Amino acid sequence: MSARPLVSVFSNENPSEVVSNVTLPSVFTAPIRIDIVQFVHTNLNKNKRQAHGVNRDAGMQHSAQSWGTGKAVARIPRVSGGGTRRASQGAFGNMCRKGRMFAPLHIWRRWHRRVNVNEKRHAVASAIAASGVPSLVMARGHRVMDVPEVPLVLDKVQLSKTKNLITLLNNFGAKAELTRVKNSKSLRTGKGKMRNRRFTLKRGPLLVHTAEESEIKKAARNIPGLDVCEVSRLNLLQLAPGGHVGRFIIWTQTAFKQLDKIFGAYKRKTEAKLGQQKTGYQLQRPILSTADLGKIINSEEVQKTLKPIILANPKSHDAQNKNPLKNREAMKKLNPFYEVKVQMEKTQEETSKKNRKALIMERRKKKSARKTWLRTFKSDLEEMQKTVFVTAPEDDESEEEEEEEDAEQIICSQP
Repeated sequence: MSARPLVSVFSNENPSEVVSNVTLPSVFTAPIRIDIVQFVHTNLNKNKRQAHGVNRDAGMQHSAQSWGTGKAVARIPRVSGGGTRRASQGAFGNMCRKGRMFAPLHIWRRWHRRVNVNEKRHAVASAIAASGVPSLVMARGHRVMDVPEVPLVLDKVQLSKTKNLITLLNNFGAKAELTRVKNSKSLRTGKGKMRNRRFTLKRGPLLVHTAEESEIKKAARNIPGLDVCEVSRLNLLQLAPGGHVGRFIIWTQTAFKQLDKIFGAYKRKTEAKLGQQKTGYQLQRPILSTADLGKIINSEEVQKTLKPIILANPKSHDAQNKNPLKNREAMKKLNPFYEVKVQMEKTQEETSKKNRKALIMERRKKKSARKTWLRTFKSDLEEMQKTVFVTAPEDDESEEEEEEEDAEQIICSQP
């Protein structure tokens, strides 16, 4: 909700000139009840529906009968006859092709909804309050970056020409908004294309005026997206289209001043009734004047009354059972000798590492000595083999010669 004490009134001829200041109406400080707005919008939006229904005989004009049980088919009525595809097909049911719909529509259906008067007034007040918050207006998609002030109040808007009104809106930074609306024109999805509502268009600014300034209706009727409304006939469907608060509203000065007379102010009920056009209505009061809870909690007034923080007592989650086999601190409490034991294990491990190194070095020396002995042994063996294999062939030749001589003697001795 907006909470500025004064609102600037801008001149129509010069956008940078502020003619006067107006007190912010109390309706702009009303609580923004989105739940009420959405509920009221959902119900009010149903009141423009036209009654329609289907023919009472639709889907029931078949000669069909169920085949009963025992034929391994569903018990839905089936079209009688033969020789065509349609024969033996299901009929009448809402799940069947060419069957009736479920719960056929009738024109005596309850199409419209009644909404409580007070509830409608609360919803309108919430929508007006949301239109004074720039962040909500921008969140709804309106391009108000170049607008000098939100809510925007103009001095007098008595224009009957469309081009003059477009120039006025462009001067006050609404050109981007009108361009956005113009570019949003798109083809409607569904059968509405055939029913004289072929295109859809986004909503642009809402211009609120008084009954004396009704000439502006003629100027605004050909500007896409721009809606016009009289201040005494404010409608939630225009203030919060789609149930979404934060519409960009342009007020005339006379219309802006009448808001306090229409909705009243935060006074006692007897006094508030005197200045109101809505009989017996009183604006809702916000539950919190300051919605910043962190600021409230950390304020000096609240902190003084609070009890001091107790640090001595441990929290419930700190006093939990811990496994001494996995937690060293828990083991120290149970076994005072645990630290000495750990230290002894460390020293023992270090000495064993040293001894292992010495043992490894000694083994390596023995291994190297064995390798050298083997090398010398192999070399000596090879030399020995060489000497043996060199003398052996000479002995063989002498033996062969002796055998040949013996053979010759034997041959000669024979007669």
